[in-house]
Amino acid sequence: MKEIVFIRQNIKEWQRIELMTADLLTETPDDISAAYIRVTSDLAFAQTHYPASRITLYLNNLAVVLHNAIYRNKRERRLRIATYWTREVPLTLFHARRLLLASLVIFLVSTLIGVIGQLADPDYCRVILGDSYVDMTLRNIAAGKPFDVYCSAPGSEMFASITANNVYVSFLEFVMGVFTSLCTGFMLFSNGVMLGSFEAFFAQHGLFADSLLTVFLHGTLEISALVVAGAAGICMGNGWLFPGTYSRTASFRLSAKRGLKIVVGTVPVFVVAGFIEGFLTGHAALPVLPRLIIVLLSAAFVVFYYIVYPRQVYRKTHTTTNL
Repeated sequence: MKEIVFIRQNIKEWQRIELMTADLLTETPDDISAAYIRVTSDLAFAQTHYPASRITLYLNNLAVVLHNAIYRNKRERRLRIATYWTREVPLTLFHARRLLLASLVIFLVSTLIGVIGQLADPDYCRVILGDSYVDMTLRNIAAGKPFDVYCSAPGSEMFASITANNVYVSFLEFVMGVFTSLCTGFMLFSNGVMLGSFEAFFAQHGLFADSLLTVFLHGTLEISALVVAGAAGICMGNGWLFPGTYSRTASFRLSAKRGLKIVVGTVPVFVVAGFIEGFLTGHAALPVLPRLIIVLLSAAFVVFYYIVYPRQVYRKTHTTTNL
């Protein structure tokens, strides 16, 4: 049999198995075993008839991934909760690093637009934030309590409502990817403009430094997680728009699973951010130094977990995850 005929007869099945290897922990042992038998059978045929071919190397790599999945230590599954955030999410983030950068660029550009809009027109924030919120904030500023909005309810109540709202918004950003990544991009853009006009509004009232220190006390984690959730939505949307060599359905399914894994990984970050906002942000008596330490520690965590650590995990595991 000619090599091109062999490839044409089996390429769809290989692509299906390759799609399976993207998230083997969600597959049943029987399905993985069946895929391994199929791949090793095709590999034996390829090694016999096309020993120096690239398709033989491809099948060998595919077989290695399946072999490792079948014979890995069973204890690993019992540790799934820990490895989900220490290995699976970082690996997915590494492969989505360009989408994360795109999400960050959209957010930063839109934040700058919000700042420029507010500086050009002092009433711009009323369009973005609403008259009632702006009027309330102006009353708080006049009363000498510009950030009193963070003390509008008991800490535990604020913690629960803020965390629930942030998780809802992040999943909404992700789900909007169903309607293409442009919809997720629009949500990121809206949130960025809101933040920019908000900070520029306080700067116009001589409260820029206080505003930054107050908002980013919890916002360092919260805003970063929203950007990551945006990357998850873009990931799913791009799977539908740009299927590549996969069928559109298969590409969307793979991208949706990757995006979902990313957005679920933001939930603990939102919980911590909600706790900080509910119990710490509204305390005006909290000294500047502790606030600054929390902001810097939050920023260090964001840089490490979303940028540095995924690369480290990839370097340790790329021999078994890269096809």
